[in-house]
Amino acid sequence: MSTIIFNHQPRIVGWYSVAGKKESQGPLGETFSRIVEDEYFGGKTHEVAERRLFVTAIQGAIQVAGIQPDLVFAGDLLNQIVSSSFAMRDIGLPYVGIYGACSTMALSLINAAAYVDAGLVQSAVAAAGSHFATAERQYRTPLEFGNQRPPSSQWTVTGAGATVLSASKESKIAVTCATIGRVVDFGIKDVNNMGACMAPAAADTLERHFANTHTQPADYDAIFSGDLGQIGEEALRDLLKERGYDLGQKYYDCGKLIYAEEQKVDMGGSGCGCSAVTLNGFILDKFKRGDYHKVLFMATGALLSPTTCFQGESIPGVANAVVIEEVTE
Repeated sequence: MSTIIFNHQPRIVGWYSVAGKKESQGPLGETFSRIVEDEYFGGKTHEVAERRLFVTAIQGAIQVAGIQPDLVFAGDLLNQIVSSSFAMRDIGLPYVGIYGACSTMALSLINAAAYVDAGLVQSAVAAAGSHFATAERQYRTPLEFGNQRPPSSQWTVTGAGATVLSASKESKIAVTCATIGRVVDFGIKDVNNMGACMAPAAADTLERHFANTHTQPADYDAIFSGDLGQIGEEALRDLLKERGYDLGQKYYDCGKLIYAEEQKVDMGGSGCGCSAVTLNGFILDKFKRGDYHKVLFMATGALLSPTTCFQGESIPGVANAVVIEEVTE
């Protein structure tokens, strides 16, 4: 079955988010642990800045948790996930690189929870991040090109988030189950319309999750998708209604939440950092305050590369979902 039940309910014992200046000016700005106003983060390139975002987020989460984790699961959007892997030179812990495009935060969290739940490690870190300038160079055109952005495009979030999971029962916030995504392809080829690429995969994951867990959208305090943006959010709602599920008013998309309309980011935010900073800021802070008791967090990813796009391939999507809830035992 594609849905995993974590019998020992790994606990979330620490989290940390670091975001850029533009992200700090959005509605969620006050929920981030640290704001970095310099887009280079004191380095010479945006790629160096992205690595430093990872180091800051992982070290911050470890400090908040107050424990030394056994393992780190992390990933990003760049070729050979160099941002997370190069950052681990400064962290010094055993590392497993994860790639799920923009679904990487949830995928890292699932792997960390599985290792802790199985007793393979006592604690582990899950992390993901992105940078607007590095993603533009990687997938579209460098910023220096100065091309016009189409209305369907999204703005890659500059930021990173990290979550520490532990076998300790001191925390009441736990990862209780997860649904692994399938690769779904509806034939979309537009690299500036990521929401349309990812929405079918998101619908597939949610439909299977509800069926496998015998739950409905109303059973959760909130349901979050990673970075579908306005187009993808509307498409997901329509696709699920066709399958008998109404997401209603409890469903939110991190890509739509993170920026304000006046910031002119077209359809909203995107990138690994989008869901990572929202989870490790806004969402988990809501748990800490007692506003949330059970949340379905689903990060979404478009599985493309410049090579496949230049060769005329369509863009598949994937979505991974995790249930985070307050437990009593």
